[in-house]
Amino acid sequence: MIDTLTYTSVPGPRGEREVTVYALSTCGFCKRALAFLEAKGIAYRYVYMDQIPLEHKNEAKRELKERFKVDIAFPFAVVDGSEHLVGFIEADWVRSLGL
Repeated sequence: MIDTLTYTSVPGPRGEREVTVYALSTCGFCKRALAFLEAKGIAYRYVYMDQIPLEHKNEAKRELKERFKVDIAFPFAVVDGSEHLVGFIEADWVRSLGL
């Protein structure tokens, strides 16, 4: 399911990492995470999970939970397809993105 979602791509001068963010359009932490990526010039893609059909949201969350063996909370970021970040704690994002 996560491969079939429609993502919005945000270009940036730093595109060496593949960053995908699953967010909610009404979430303050999600907004801070996306603003952080933009401020650091990191290219990324995102999808607002509250703007897709509920059954797609639930299936995507199930896939992410099975893949990463963690409970899903937003924002949820996947870096290079193998590393994940749950929530927005700036220090964790800095470390994971090598900033």
